[in-house]
Amino acid sequence: MSSNSTENKNTLFVGGLDQDMTEAILHAAFIPFGNIVSVQLAVDPGSHNQHKGYGFIQYEEIEDCDAAIDNMHLAELNGKVIKVNKAKAQRVVAGSNRAVWTDDAWLQKHANPDEGTKDNDDVEPQSPDHPPPPSPSP
Repeated sequence: MSSNSTENKNTLFVGGLDQDMTEAILHAAFIPFGNIVSVQLAVDPGSHNQHKGYGFIQYEEIEDCDAAIDNMHLAELNGKVIKVNKAKAQRVVAGSNRAVWTDDAWLQKHANPDEGTKDNDDVEPQSPDHPPPPSPSP
């Protein structure tokens, strides 16, 4: 029986990976610390790179995670120093996927920014103390 909170506790974030890193190499480097459930590299579909330079390793036991962190954090792997920490659950903030212009405060601040800066030399500025002169009748 495993819950989501348990799965997060036995999942590691591994950053600073070399672009030649594969899931098989990562698995081989971390298997000495315990039974691995899964290894995933964060893929980068919009790039020519194989991955984004980080990945996740899930162990069966929390103690195995701790051993891997103790032994592999700031270690060198494929010529690069890697960072190994417990993975944090991704938090989704309400409204974080909305465009900025859907926010009323943003619209009030930025909508029609050049309104009022038009070149109107023949129009006199109006003040609240002085009403505009009456329009000439035809």
